[in-house]
Parts: sequence; structure tokens; C-alpha cells
Amino acid sequence: MSEGFPSARIRKPARASESKRKSEVVTVRLDPKLKYLAELAARRLRRTLSSYIEWAIEDSLSHVQVEVVSSEFPVTFADKASSLWDVDEPDRFAKLALNYPDLLDHEEQRIWKLVKENGLVWRGSYSGPGKEWTWEVRESKLIWDHLREHWETFRDVARGDKPPSALPNWQKKLAKFDDDIPF
Repeated sequence: MSEGFPSARIRKPARASESKRKSEVVTVRLDPKLKYLAELAARRLRRTLSSYIEWAIEDSLSHVQVEVVSSEFPVTFADKASSLWDVDEPDRFAKLALNYPDLLDHEEQRIWKLVKENGLVWRGSYSGPGKEWTWEVRESKLIWDHLREHWETFRDVARGDKPPSALPNWQKKLAKFDDDIPF
């Protein structure tokens, strides 16, 4: 292969500086006819095939509806881009899970179940006769710092790489104080 042309194979970056790329590499299989026509369209627009595919995907986000509020005002992925994207993976995950849980894949559903059931990452209160920690699963109740701190553990437990006992703990019941002890 001559210099200046990228290899057809995907390789891992050799240096740390290479691993901080501005874009992600995605391998895509295309029907030969579709690839040929995409190459021609890219030429017409004076783009590389890669640049053309990126542009086509970005353009399609303005047409694919993420939700239907009304037939007159569809809400597309382009409309929701800023509310769904975040540079931090845990934040991005939580935004998706809180707003569009139906778009979670199986592994993400497993992670979300663990997050929803873990009182450490939610603002709440001790209530009921047993004074147990209770919370609502809402964006305003999520403790983002706690989710970020324990993100890898949630992910590892959901994948089966760590046991459930590795999950973060919280005080599930309010400790009772004996009124007879003087302070």
C-alpha cells in the first residue's frame, strides 16, 4: 500500500496521542452497487466517501423521528442531539435511559436496572414505618457525580465481569437512636 492512503484494515492506535481522535472509526458493509453510487455522489460533492457517508448520516438525523408529539411537529434525532449527547459516557447513558428507555439495547437495560435500583445514585428520603431510603427515578433526582464515580462498576456487574456485591452500598434504613442514652 502506498503512503497517504489509509489501510482497509482497522488497527489499534500505536500511541496515546493517536487514541484521542476527533472521530470514531466504524466498519460498514455496503452492497457493491450502493458503494459505487455513494462514491459517485461523493465525487459530485467533492467529498471523500467517508466524508459523504458522515454527511448523509447527519442529514438523515433530521428525518428520523425520535418521538411523535404530533404529525404536524415531529421530533427528530437532530432536534434532540444536544439533550442526548454528552462527552461523558455515564451522562450520555443516563440521558438516554431517562428520556428514551425504549432505545436501550439489552446490555444497557441491564445497567439501567442496576442504576435504578441503587439508592446511592438517587436523591431521596427515609420514609415509611421502617424509615427506608426511597427515591424517584427522575433526572432531577440523579446524583450525577455518584453515577460517574461508580459507572465502571455498574457496567462490569451488568456484563457479569464483577459480582453484584461489588455494587456501591448505601444506608437502606435510617439508624434508630436510643432515647435513653445521654449525649
